Amino acid sequence: MTNQYADLSEEEMAEKADEFGEMVHDMEHMIQNAFIGQEDVVNQVLLAIVAGGNVLLEGVPGLGKSFLIETLGRVVEGTDFNRIQFTPDKLPSDIVGVEAYNEDKGFYIEKGPIFANFILADEINRAPPKVQSAMLEAMQEHKVSIGDQTFHLPEPFFTLATQNPVAQGGTYPLPEAQIDRFLFKVYLDYPKKKNEQKIIDMNANIMDDDDFDIHPVVTDEDINDIQDFSQMVTVSEEIKAYIVDLVDASRNPEDYGLEYGEYIEWGCTPRASINLALAARAHAIYNKRHYVKPQDIRAIIEPVFIHRILLNYEGEAQGIEVEEIIQNIVDNVPVR
Repeated sequence: MTNQYADLSEEEMAEKADEFGEMVHDMEHMIQNAFIGQEDVVNQVLLAIVAGGNVLLEGVPGLGKSFLIETLGRVVEGTDFNRIQFTPDKLPSDIVGVEAYNEDKGFYIEKGPIFANFILADEINRAPPKVQSAMLEAMQEHKVSIGDQTFHLPEPFFTLATQNPVAQGGTYPLPEAQIDRFLFKVYLDYPKKKNEQKIIDMNANIMDDDDFDIHPVVTDEDINDIQDFSQMVTVSEEIKAYIVDLVDASRNPEDYGLEYGEYIEWGCTPRASINLALAARAHAIYNKRHYVKPQDIRAIIEPVFIHRILLNYEGEAQGIEVEEIIQNIVDNVPVR
């Protein structure tokens, strides 16, 4: 299928980049009216949506993850949202749906909660592996099979999956191959004190989430158009080479003189290269450009790499942070 923006002139591409970039900023400002003090999280979630990817969010309960996904649904007209609470007794059919029988209807399809535009997959690491796999496959393919029928999920489709950083009983950690499917891994931290004071003031007269001044600023078709346009944002050969070098540095750190290279057990997979390009295109749109610059790569490399570089035992024992390794890579890999 031909992309609707494939034949635009340079001038038309620049105009569209400006238009779509403004839409993303409008969404960001509207969400931040209610979701206080988590600017980086909001920004990275929106970039993931523009890129057509999904986000794994790590943070303790009670920081507003459900409210964030609900607010997204209210900011984008024509969309809905669902929160799926994962538990050890969940079955795949509880997520995707089931073929059922009723004397009046006969056999019929009962669709599951995954049939929504914005999904909060809450505490996904509490679900057994078979359920995790069903969720992640649906997230990747944007379609599910129920009985002998295949159903496409609504577009746009975005999943914000959460896991608790604290090791607890009854959890099934996501395998590295499954974590690799997420465009970003993002950390949601406690709000700063000044922001928590704003939250207190804001909620003093709020009785219900509907009382927040949140209204649509874009439509579902706008999001689909932005995602289509994102695919046409230019990534030059030099930028592609830069991306490949950054990924290669995580695999062969000795070739780049990395200070912390000895602490890397596993480097990034080829999916990191693909996702770094996708995220950089989204970041270019956010900055109202139709082409990627090196600063786009550097701005989003951390959430793309952080769940794809694994430390060895010595690195963990030394207290090395993956963020330090990523910064070390950025500092030592030049743009060609």
